[in-house]
Amino acid sequence: MRDSYYFNQIRWIFFWAAASLSMFSVHANDARPNIVLIMCDDMGFSDLGCYGSEIPTPNIDRLAAAGLRFTDFHNNAKCSETRASLMTGLWHHQSNNLKKRGHITLAELLRDAGYRTYMSGKWHLNSTPIDRGFDRYFGFLSGAINFFTGTDWQINENLMRLDREVYQAPADFYSTNAFTDFAIEFLESESKNKDRSNQPFFLYLAHNAPHFPLHALPEDIEKFRGSYSQGWDIIRNQRYQRLQELGIIDNTWRLSDRDPKVESWNDLRKEEKAFLEPMMEVYAAMIHRLDQNIGRLTEYLKSTNQFDNTLILFLSDNGACPYERLRTEVMVPGGVESDIAYDSRWANMCNTPLRLYKQYAHQGGTLTPMIAHWPAGIQARGDLCHFPSHLVDIMPTVAELAGTKYPEQRADTPIAAMEGTSLVSALKGDLTTERARPIFWEFSGNHAVRAGDWKLVAERSKPWELYHLAKDRSETTNVIHEHTEVAAELSKTYEDWAVRVGARTHAQSEKMGPSKQSQLFDLERLIP
Repeated sequence: MRDSYYFNQIRWIFFWAAASLSMFSVHANDARPNIVLIMCDDMGFSDLGCYGSEIPTPNIDRLAAAGLRFTDFHNNAKCSETRASLMTGLWHHQSNNLKKRGHITLAELLRDAGYRTYMSGKWHLNSTPIDRGFDRYFGFLSGAINFFTGTDWQINENLMRLDREVYQAPADFYSTNAFTDFAIEFLESESKNKDRSNQPFFLYLAHNAPHFPLHALPEDIEKFRGSYSQGWDIIRNQRYQRLQELGIIDNTWRLSDRDPKVESWNDLRKEEKAFLEPMMEVYAAMIHRLDQNIGRLTEYLKSTNQFDNTLILFLSDNGACPYERLRTEVMVPGGVESDIAYDSRWANMCNTPLRLYKQYAHQGGTLTPMIAHWPAGIQARGDLCHFPSHLVDIMPTVAELAGTKYPEQRADTPIAAMEGTSLVSALKGDLTTERARPIFWEFSGNHAVRAGDWKLVAERSKPWELYHLAKDRSETTNVIHEHTEVAAELSKTYEDWAVRVGARTHAQSEKMGPSKQSQLFDLERLIP
């Protein structure tokens, strides 16, 4: 018994030493950080005030001003696939959106390491959060809901859950508010549990805003009436200028041409403008409400003296969404009976200065704002981080901060090795723009590989394109014919990866037909 006692004492000494060394706290005996991971849905690269937007996002901007903004952080360009990599630290093909065995989730890793684990919001993966490591869960299991009723957008069923039980939304339900309500409630209730209150926590807050349908509260919509009467061309140029003034971009980020299929705003008829303009007003209102709720959460953390030692990461699951949606006779967005999404016209503006959108492997699909805030651990205040990074980097980062070892197996099942790179040094400001591992993408035949400043990318059914990102961050000039050797080397790198993880090869993607996803309202048909 005595030997066992001393063994346990030594084991805990080593555990806490490892945890302390993984942090940047001034005091050697500080606790491990709480971790709050906030993901929004379908938000464009320039949709935040601190990334050039005209939409007021003061609470998110404050996090950026007292932390780090990443200028080169990437996702998988699609909802489920992004969440799969975020949760596992693997390329999404390796877990097949958590359907395959051989992986561990962030929640499972952190719960095993002694963290309390909570989730609120959109799951959109196999199984349920409670089955994959979360102590408490509130949200919806699918990909999109009515913001006012909580019913599933596609099948009109109630997939809302509180832990494992079906949750019926009350009359005053609005999902962006509700997700924050429950996130705070989980933290508050566990803080009263003496057995667990000293444990750090992991909170995954997965908002569905500003994903379609375009639903917002009337008081929020009213704030943006008339704000978009200038149209996408003028506002796109204004955002580009603000991005330069903020230092987010420089001259290597050219303002890409307006999407060729999108008209000039000035060429539209008055009736067409009247149909399109409210879409952006409601979308802006959704982002503004999202920001208000992030403010509510940060105020709670401050009031409970947890703010300083909480790492907050904020990002989006993909770029702006171009999908045209109009599924009811209600032509005005905002209310519970409406079912509208904006199309590529506004999405092109929301992704300023980038090309293409959600689902594509070009920057408009994969590049997201990413903000890191942690007063006790990040010395930077308002700095920019240019390190090329990806969702798969979150798992090794969290494992290092939690002072825990990523397992080789769990429950007798071998676990695939992490594919990313820890960003702990990037948070400290110690990393250069060199990245040892390539970054890969493949969804629905859209695919790419990036190594250093070179990126080889292709749309489904189309040939490879090559961009030198050090000179052309917006992917405006294809240089594949001038650098055939670089393209050949990157092509082999991509093919080897695709075979290893089960992604489509370039040849398989070229054989696919063009996407049939509608990206443009037929204005002449809708508004004769």
